[in-house]
Amino acid sequence: MSAVIYLDNNATTRVAPEVVEVMLPYFSELYGNPSSMHTFGGQVGEAIVRARTRIAGLLGADPEELIFTSCGTESDSTALLSAIRANPGKRHLITTRVEHPAVKNLAENLQAFTGHKYRVTQLGVDGDGQLDLAEYERAFAEDTALVSVMWANNETGVLFPVLEMAEIARSRGVLFHTDAVQAVGKVPMNLQASAIDFLAMSGHKLHAPKGVGVLYVKKGTPFTPFLIGGHQEKGRRGGTENTAAVIGLGKACELAAARMTVENARVRLLRDKLEQGLLAAIPNSLRNGHPANRLPNTSNISFEYVEGEAILLHLNALGVCASSGSACTSGSLEPSHVMRAMGVPFTAAHGSIRFSLSSYNTEDEIDFVLAHLPPIIEKLRGMSPFWHNRPQGV
Repeated sequence: MSAVIYLDNNATTRVAPEVVEVMLPYFSELYGNPSSMHTFGGQVGEAIVRARTRIAGLLGADPEELIFTSCGTESDSTALLSAIRANPGKRHLITTRVEHPAVKNLAENLQAFTGHKYRVTQLGVDGDGQLDLAEYERAFAEDTALVSVMWANNETGVLFPVLEMAEIARSRGVLFHTDAVQAVGKVPMNLQASAIDFLAMSGHKLHAPKGVGVLYVKKGTPFTPFLIGGHQEKGRRGGTENTAAVIGLGKACELAAARMTVENARVRLLRDKLEQGLLAAIPNSLRNGHPANRLPNTSNISFEYVEGEAILLHLNALGVCASSGSACTSGSLEPSHVMRAMGVPFTAAHGSIRFSLSSYNTEDEIDFVLAHLPPIIEKLRGMSPFWHNRPQGV
């Protein structure tokens, strides 16, 4: 077994060896600028064209609809700010209470920094982390400029009905954006057949390197660039392309498209073994998120009456990497905004742990966690006054 058991793939992923291999030449012998007129640079430009085609294949998009960015956050910011500029008379945004900070904080800051000239409606979720489409339809106003709803939640893996929501937005004449950072490579997509206007993705979530992302902009959608500069990306995003990373992302998307069905099935089996084993072995534990309507790799489990940070420290000592569903590690006493929105009890929200798997995980690794985590929880509860003072019969 490796020294590290990595179960934090929603945070970032290992760069696939095949991806590293195709990237390496572009750090050395093929170092030309893809925008140069000479043949030496032109061959790099041709490689970017091939990468764009591979990415478009995974997304079900036209290659011309893709803009290379530095990350998912830049893609999100570009889409939201472009939609606002395209609708100067409309000052209402619809999003959710469980969005990634890349969307949530931008929407809230826009509202605050404009003296509340902009209004933001944040849709709630139920105890399984799911949205209410009836509430969504009621949220529209005459001046709604944009809807931004993530495809899959990064903490729970819960999938949102973005295809249906995009159709509803289109029927109201409203632009629709989705942060699909966690979903790309795990969920089949055909963006050309959808009503989605903007989609954000990030390379390092699907075994490509950090520092590269993509913004999909459907043909005909009003668009203004976020980074103003040169003619790159047909004038839609200034700055010399991150060539090696773009080419690596193209390869990662090709791999994801070829392996998605088989790998999703194998990863889901490993996730279910881990989740079911922990819930059976550890009393007062509960799954956060819908049992079926979620990504195949993600399990968020709350262990009542213990702190997530303490669990992570003990796991880390064993070489196991996971994430806390609470904000304890950032110095806050508040659980994550996702747990709060779902109404997870206070006694459980602080002890929520996210396990996110990839195709590189093995059954031996899952067995190791199943053997070592229950004693950790028992030890921590033995030191917890909350556990000893819990209501009788709980």
